[in-house]
Amino acid sequence: MSLTAPALAIASPVRHSQPALCVAPATRPVADFVNRIINGDCIQVIATMPDGCVDLVVTDPPYVARYRDRSDRTVVNDNTTSWLKPAFQQIARALKNNRFCVSFYGWHKADAFLAAWRAAGLRPRAHFVWIKRYASGTKLVEYCHEQAYLLCKGEPPKPSLILRDVLEWRYTGNRYHPTEKPLMALRPLITAYSNPGDVILDPFAGSGATAVAAKQLRRHYIAIELDGRHCATAEERLQRTETGHQA
Repeated sequence: MSLTAPALAIASPVRHSQPALCVAPATRPVADFVNRIINGDCIQVIATMPDGCVDLVVTDPPYVARYRDRSDRTVVNDNTTSWLKPAFQQIARALKNNRFCVSFYGWHKADAFLAAWRAAGLRPRAHFVWIKRYASGTKLVEYCHEQAYLLCKGEPPKPSLILRDVLEWRYTGNRYHPTEKPLMALRPLITAYSNPGDVILDPFAGSGATAVAAKQLRRHYIAIELDGRHCATAEERLQRTETGHQA
């Protein structure tokens, strides 16, 4: 199976004047999604994926922080939690039993994220903090870390690689995305909680960092992103990425 495939666009449902029937979306084979950057709403896209079809989820959803960087770039859906519970319901359904999900989150909305994860059947089992050598913002304190939860669906076996829960962070310059995550932070997560040949899902793919890291580590990926501009960036990055090469 090739580790890069053409981007896939998922259109939004057509709006009709008559009341819509409640019809479940048709399920498609997981092969239709693997090694693709999919431009669409992850709730709609994952609804068409089979149950238990991915081996690991690594994702960086909007923090619901109304973030705006120095270049005035923003993040889609960063101003509402309305997507949070339905998205993780679908994410958990697509994840195989006894597997892991790693999700970054906004610390100021930790209660909303934890409620959504638990409602979806994803149990918090550990917490990661990445230490920054710089402040990404300053209010009452200087913001010098990123954070994510290690979540479980069922009872996964103990991983062969045990990570520290405090890790280093390397600044990317946010060249590709206003909240870009460095590959060096994502690769250990994928290495520890999956195996070569596994399928890694990122439903909030941004500029494709998780997909790039997965390809570098000889994993397959499913990357879903609502913003078409970021999908194009992710495609370009993946075209430049060699399987097994960790530059």
